[in-house]
Amino acid sequence: QVQLVESGGGLVEAEGSLRLSCAASGRTFITSIMGWFRQASGKEREFVAAIIWSGGSTAYADSVKGRFTISRDIAKNTVYLQMNSLKPEDTAVYYCASKRAGLVYSQDYDYWGQGTPVTVSS
Repeated sequence: QVQLVESGGGLVEAEGSLRLSCAASGRTFITSIMGWFRQASGKEREFVAAIIWSGGSTAYADSVKGRFTISRDIAKNTVYLQMNSLKPEDTAVYYCASKRAGLVYSQDYDYWGQGTPVTVSS
């Protein structure tokens, strides 16, 4: 089992920034891919970004490329999502997830956090 706990969400004005954190615990050695997803009210959950735990390779959804940055701190078993130039359409609950292998943007992750809400006001 892997436990994931997100933090850092909140209310921010448009063009502002937030940094989300996802702390992993438990059998973290089975984790190869860490991802961030989001779900806006009334919409389906969508891929935001992912990082390969060992090598650090990253992937982003087109909608956040150039504005969001995913990173990890191996010593702290923590993944971050730095979000800059936020837009009202970024408003959603953001979820951290982990899995052993597979396509980074596919939602078949094994473990999920409880989510942290982000609200961007115009």
